[in-house]
Amino acid sequence: MAAHRKPSRRSVTGGTARAALTLALAGVATATAFDGTGHADPEANPAQVRKEVDRLYRQAESATEKYNGAKETADAAGKRLGTLRDEAARRTEDLNTAREALGSYAAAQYRDGGLDPSLQLMLSSSPDRYLDGAEFARYAGGRQAAAVGTVRQRLREIGRLRGAARVELRTLKARQAELDRRKKEIDGKLRRARALLAGLPSADRALVGEDGTGRASRSGTAARTVLASSGSGTAGSTASAAPNARSAAAVAYAYAKLGSPYVWGATGPNAFDCSGLVQAAYRAAGVSLPRTTYAQIGAGRRVSRADLRPGDLVFFYSGISHVGIYVGGGRMIHAPNPSAPVRLAPVDEMPFAGATRVV
Repeated sequence: MAAHRKPSRRSVTGGTARAALTLALAGVATATAFDGTGHADPEANPAQVRKEVDRLYRQAESATEKYNGAKETADAAGKRLGTLRDEAARRTEDLNTAREALGSYAAAQYRDGGLDPSLQLMLSSSPDRYLDGAEFARYAGGRQAAAVGTVRQRLREIGRLRGAARVELRTLKARQAELDRRKKEIDGKLRRARALLAGLPSADRALVGEDGTGRASRSGTAARTVLASSGSGTAGSTASAAPNARSAAAVAYAYAKLGSPYVWGATGPNAFDCSGLVQAAYRAAGVSLPRTTYAQIGAGRRVSRADLRPGDLVFFYSGISHVGIYVGGGRMIHAPNPSAPVRLAPVDEMPFAGATRVV
């Protein structure tokens, strides 16, 4: 080291690991900054890692909710496309039947020769019999005209159905392309967050916390024990404080899933993302909720933070990108991120954006 430079300060965990982390943070900030954030501080420390990992997880979760919305749209388009194709197949069968009927009329007309009615009357050996036959011919002609009309109607219906199917197919392909983009974005952010955490020495990684937010995650059993010992209530007492039986059932479901892993796009029964946990909890209570946080905040009656009751949905960040289930005592159960399982947490640990009472 040059004599004019002061010796650099090294942590007790080793300068080599610190240098590697600094390079990792700088790489994230310069090579991949999706949201335009600046370069990471060269003197990286656990607090900076925590901030960067938090940012990546929030971006991944926002992308996950957009992925969930696109998937919901794609699934709906796929169902509509299937329905249209089934209906077109039925109309095609009807068209074939109508064409067969029209073909039989055309063949009969060809066999009869299509003579002029006045000539047929003059040539007929029995005018009375001919007049009876002419009446039948008029009737048959009416049936033939109806058959032509049926064929034309079926052709129009099939054309309309095929046009609608083309629209749905374009929608489906667009949403599938969006799903691919979102998946790559999510995977990239989660991969970078894991790399940052893995680059920390074990002592500093403990300071950051298992969930990447500076707060240690808890297993389901440990979380219930801590909640009970803190005087904040238990699963049973929380459910009894819910405004109705369905809210109580949703809360009970959430308690039962404490410790379940976070998996983006998952809706249970063994893994969840944040909106997937909420949807599954209320599905178990007999209530159908939309898939995404953006839609879930509108599924019910908005309530103030001061009026929260167990079972209410609590939303966070300005983009409404995270949701949890309020369980009383200023706490919620939520699926935080890929480094943390479903857990109990204070409602005030994230920027509060609103709340909804579903039932």
